[in-house]
Amino acid sequence: MRILRYLWIFGFIAAASLQAEAKYPEPDWTEGVPVPLDGRGNIYQIPGDKLDDVTMRGKRHALNYPVTVTGLLLPYQGLKQFLESPQDNPLRALLKNLFGATSGFRSVDDLESWLGLYSYPDTIEQNIDSVESIPLPVSGNIHGRMGSSLVENGGTIGLTYSCGACHVGNLFGTKVIGMPTRFPRANVSFKLGKLAARSVPSDLVASILGSDKEERQQLKRLRTNIAATDGRYPLVLGLDTSLAHTALSLSRRNKDEYAAKSRLREVFPRRDWLRSNPSDSKPGTWWLVKYKNRWLSDGSIVSGNPIFTNFLWNEIGRGTDLGELEVWLEENADLVQELTAAVFQNKAPRYTDFFPAEDIDLKSAKRGEQIFKGNCAGCHGTYEKAWSLAEFQSDSLKDLLKTTKVSYHSQTPVIDVGTDPLRYQGMASLEQLNDLKISQSFGTVVKKQKGYVPQPLVGIWARWPYFHNNSAPSLCAVLTRAEDRPKTYQPVEAHDRDRDFDKDCNGYPLDQNRPRDRDSFFDTSIPGLGNQGHDEGIFLDNGKERLSPADKKDLIMFLKTL
Repeated sequence: MRILRYLWIFGFIAAASLQAEAKYPEPDWTEGVPVPLDGRGNIYQIPGDKLDDVTMRGKRHALNYPVTVTGLLLPYQGLKQFLESPQDNPLRALLKNLFGATSGFRSVDDLESWLGLYSYPDTIEQNIDSVESIPLPVSGNIHGRMGSSLVENGGTIGLTYSCGACHVGNLFGTKVIGMPTRFPRANVSFKLGKLAARSVPSDLVASILGSDKEERQQLKRLRTNIAATDGRYPLVLGLDTSLAHTALSLSRRNKDEYAAKSRLREVFPRRDWLRSNPSDSKPGTWWLVKYKNRWLSDGSIVSGNPIFTNFLWNEIGRGTDLGELEVWLEENADLVQELTAAVFQNKAPRYTDFFPAEDIDLKSAKRGEQIFKGNCAGCHGTYEKAWSLAEFQSDSLKDLLKTTKVSYHSQTPVIDVGTDPLRYQGMASLEQLNDLKISQSFGTVVKKQKGYVPQPLVGIWARWPYFHNNSAPSLCAVLTRAEDRPKTYQPVEAHDRDRDFDKDCNGYPLDQNRPRDRDSFFDTSIPGLGNQGHDEGIFLDNGKERLSPADKKDLIMFLKTL
């Protein structure tokens, strides 16, 4: 049977479940519970001899989507055969008319490359303390790119994508779990998938793919569930539209019912502000989660486990029956805890993991530290450095540059510093999540905010471009008055340490000779992509700059050490 040929692929999920530890006591996720100033890395207080194993299992869930009741599964075997089929395949001709270049894929790997997924590294690093730490499947075999997931459902194997599709970054060839994917196409794929489902009857697809009975049922289920989804194309490649995807998908469901079929409002979806207004933002950074008690760039998730919320948003956007999802979450509480533990344990890459410590001018960084304390620490927290402690004075420069203690806020602040408001304004549409029984069961509460969270700056050097909407290509741009910031720029993958990264400004080089890519070229004049704000009262006083060019250079030198 076809299914037997793929048991090894999803066998690691079952194995991980069997190995799961007994459920740990949940922390208090209710609104306003203070966070220790140095964060909650070990959120479940897991004993030290078990923490590494739990964290590694959580990373495995991040790369291999574990939700077996998920609403959208592509028939893997049929898709694989189709993509590898001759060009004269009639379905390929139809898709070419609909989607143009995306019909030219010759393999699943081509598709996943287009989606923005990264290949697994040639050598898998298993050391949990390394930023390069990546878990192997239990079987030891890898079938696709990072985030590509095969799920058994209904007697056949379906292809879907996990957290790794948006939360695995490439940093000069190193794959970093928890770092935003630089150019994700997850939301684009949902929009194209819905168009394909509307345009091509599932029976025709099944016939061309040579699908068996189980795959035919899978295709029909996919067609039904995708009709319960909706969303928007991102303004520019590099941002995601998960807010709009979730809210607009909810607009096609009845609030007082669970089942996807009975919730469909395909012809007359409810009106929603996000249908005509953008709310794009970059994917979140996992290593910052431990310091906060409210989540998202605007701090609008004020209660509940943020990882549960992620599952909920994902599955609303996949047309999943929320009754089935609630049962699955209850039955797989250990699995949710493992992924939560991995996110809260996530570590930031250090600048000196990629560049010589000698690139950091210690005297300049120390001057920058004082500038930071006088201008930035009130919002972004304080960072104790090894160079200030007597016990480290005989250590190497690399060790002197370490941050020995982070002190953020016990209550996560939200501040309006004049940056583009459309992202936080869009959260009004997501307050409808509070009406769902599943949200109430798990304590998730959404409250719209005015402004954004001034993020902790751990690993800030690796998080370019900046602001919630990627509108500042470098730290130099952040420290420049708004009207003088770059109006356009061309982002690129971080492959080459010299060509793709401006060390002095810490971010994208403003190289006018780079070829322009239509999908990713950034234009700050587009509503939602504005780069205004974060200057007056911060680096400007009545329009006059507080910092000299030398001050800015020192401040950036300090920030690179965090």
